[in-house]
Amino acid sequence: MYWSLILLALAPTVTTPLEQYFLGNTTDISHAQAGIITMQEWYNEATGLWNPNLWWNSANVLTVLADFAALDHSLDEVAHHVFENTFEKAQQNVFQTLKIMTPHSISTYQWPHFPPGYIEPAIVGSAGFLNDFYDDEGWWALAWLKIYDITKKHRYLKAAIDIFEDMKTGWGATCGGMWWNKQHTYTGAIENELFLAVAAQLANRASNKDVYLQWALKEWEWFQGTGMINAEYNINNGVDFDTCENDGGTVWTYNQGVILGGLVELHKALSDDSYLVIAEKIAIAAIENLSDSDGILHEQGEPDCGVDGSQFKGIFMRNLQILQQARPSDRYEKFINDNADSIWLNDRGNGNQLGLVWSGPFVSADAITQSSACDALVAALG
Repeated sequence: MYWSLILLALAPTVTTPLEQYFLGNTTDISHAQAGIITMQEWYNEATGLWNPNLWWNSANVLTVLADFAALDHSLDEVAHHVFENTFEKAQQNVFQTLKIMTPHSISTYQWPHFPPGYIEPAIVGSAGFLNDFYDDEGWWALAWLKIYDITKKHRYLKAAIDIFEDMKTGWGATCGGMWWNKQHTYTGAIENELFLAVAAQLANRASNKDVYLQWALKEWEWFQGTGMINAEYNINNGVDFDTCENDGGTVWTYNQGVILGGLVELHKALSDDSYLVIAEKIAIAAIENLSDSDGILHEQGEPDCGVDGSQFKGIFMRNLQILQQARPSDRYEKFINDNADSIWLNDRGNGNQLGLVWSGPFVSADAITQSSACDALVAALG
């Protein structure tokens, strides 16, 4: 209903109906703002998620919107409505979802589109933004922490605290650290990085700072000890249960990103530059090893990196901007701007839709590719 009322009031004078509402008579629109406007066309008012009722991806889309709102107030009316609507409605959804993670692949399936042989899917989505996957929970916790920073509404901070309390139950995997899921099938980098990032953010925002800080430090000590940060300072996907060491899995971009945000928060909590030193090594390694000769970031397996992999690059860019704010670097700034420019010039379709392969050409877009690209545009805006 909210979007319907908007659309009824519009005249077809610009690229999309939503642009008419957002822009009015404004002609000077940033690339980030234009991308965000198009991103909202996938928003489902009834579910509070982005279509096709994405779960962990929607937490990231929400974070992109919040990051934009922190920098540019032109869309505040819509952003704050979405914050409240998603908080109320998204956690009412329950989906039958199957997720499979191996050292070299990450796949998500939503019923009835399951591969043969799988009949008992985990449940994704429930009250409190909790489910069977600790990484999903971490994404939602980070989203609400960002929105708390903007709104200062305690319910968003409390939501993150409550999510973290559930995440703690995943500690103590076979090789230490966090389990990926409540079925205890894998221990990966991402859920452990998210656990570190959420704990460190809570240490800088909630009471009982020392409790959260100790969890963050405990996680970081374990993470370093696994060798998942390899000799090139790239981070592989997880831990081998037989050796309790780096499993040599795929170097996904998001695993190079989330850790940067967590280390910056540890730096803030302890005023210790050593965390920024290691963050810089990881960031530079990602830029050097995961980009093409023009400095444009690529995901492993593009363009066939699935629903999950399509989200990852934006997460890296978001966290690289966090590092840039803490430790400004001409190299980071150029990398962010070069990628944002390439997206706009080479990977943009009609209506400012943004695709998966940032070097182009544009093929298609959905809420995932749009939000991931918007992460880079917002990083450039920042």
